[in-house]
Amino acid sequence: MAILYAKWRKQPQPPGFREGSSAPPEQLLQAIWQHQRIRRSDLRATDGRWVTILHPGFLNLEAGPDFRQAIVQMGNTKPFECDVEVDVLSAGWRQHGHNTNPAFGSVGLHVVWQAGASGPSDLPVVELKNQLDAPLGQLADALGQATTLPPKNVHGRCSAPLRDLPAGGVADLLGQAAKVRLEAKAAALAAIADRATWEQALWEGLFTALGYKQNSWPMRRLAELLPGLRRGLGQVPEPIVLLARLLGVGGLLPGQLDRDKLTNRYLRTLWDQWWRDRDRLAKRILPKSVWTFHGLRPANRPERRLALAAHWLAKRDFIAWLDDWICQPPKNPSPVVALLGHLAVSDDYWSRHWTFRSGRFAAAQPLLGSGRLHDIAVNVILPWLHARATADGNAGLVARVEQRYFAWPKGQDNSRLKFVRQRLFGGRRIPLRGAALQQGLLQVQADFCNHTNALCDDCVFPDLVRRYSLEKT
Repeated sequence: MAILYAKWRKQPQPPGFREGSSAPPEQLLQAIWQHQRIRRSDLRATDGRWVTILHPGFLNLEAGPDFRQAIVQMGNTKPFECDVEVDVLSAGWRQHGHNTNPAFGSVGLHVVWQAGASGPSDLPVVELKNQLDAPLGQLADALGQATTLPPKNVHGRCSAPLRDLPAGGVADLLGQAAKVRLEAKAAALAAIADRATWEQALWEGLFTALGYKQNSWPMRRLAELLPGLRRGLGQVPEPIVLLARLLGVGGLLPGQLDRDKLTNRYLRTLWDQWWRDRDRLAKRILPKSVWTFHGLRPANRPERRLALAAHWLAKRDFIAWLDDWICQPPKNPSPVVALLGHLAVSDDYWSRHWTFRSGRFAAAQPLLGSGRLHDIAVNVILPWLHARATADGNAGLVARVEQRYFAWPKGQDNSRLKFVRQRLFGGRRIPLRGAALQQGLLQVQADFCNHTNALCDDCVFPDLVRRYSLEKT
């Protein structure tokens, strides 16, 4: 289904990277760092020290270091906040004048493709060349190379040929792009499984999704620590025990509060559990600064998301149920309703509290809304099942996962989807039936829009659409 679109992605892009180039462009290295497509569990600096990235930092679009406010741990030392500069070669540090520019004084880590002479003498250096989690060409295809996004009032040059393409042709193209996106997400999860296990890959995907964009990295870090956090718990641990460890290692467990009796009693139970494990896990505790709370809706607080994760982890059959769900589709209720029911959780405390400091509300609230549960199904669970089936060479199961993916109902609209629709379709209304076609829109943006500028200079997508339209007529 995705053969044509997959070929389109291989068309020359300005500027781009293809396997065999002497060195990747800095923009691709920035994308690799931003998405942490590295072997995070055994990352080393050039001096041999282990490096743990608790947060890669925020991409800086202004002058100065490439990433701001990263949180890094060198060996077993205390984590520290710093800026990160990304260069192709170590020599870029001096060639670009960073060594004499005060704006780079807060850089605490130099990330390069290939280490060598003329780099900073007083900073740890991470060489990416042999520490990626997938081949460089594959990462270039998966990540694209983001450039300045076009203004909202300018339609892309592809909007004209897409306007002339029948709705069925548009759906076909987006379907092909959606399949490519499914396979790319599956490949990213497979890369985690290669260094760990399939179960670990699922948990890292789920925790990252639960963190939303604000807290995806600390949530992923907690998932990476799960093997140690679950040690000694037995096969059926209580959610409260798991949550105590997650909150404790996450640095999110407050002291006694002068709140209602229920909160104080609940906190005491959590602390009674955490006291037993704190010394053993002390070196793993995340600094509070790794979390983002500013502008975060109370319903999205990490404490509530970790409470949900603790319930999932406590389900002995959580993963076995997913295997049965995809292999033996339920008829009543529907597969969608069944999966959302499997993911939905009620908690005596967190179903009625936003935070430890908030009052108790009368009506119970879900720990995660149905819209976000739909997103997790499409972006994590189905790609994970697809990756496992592909690794096992089970073509029938791969086809079943893809059928479920393309039958999945449309997710909630958002500003990013609205923007891409405006860019590609102008004022034309295109019915996007199903979540997969929404995913296809986002893939077209990643593969083509993000390779060009606001005027679509040198973008090959419009011409490809015209040729496709002629072939269909």
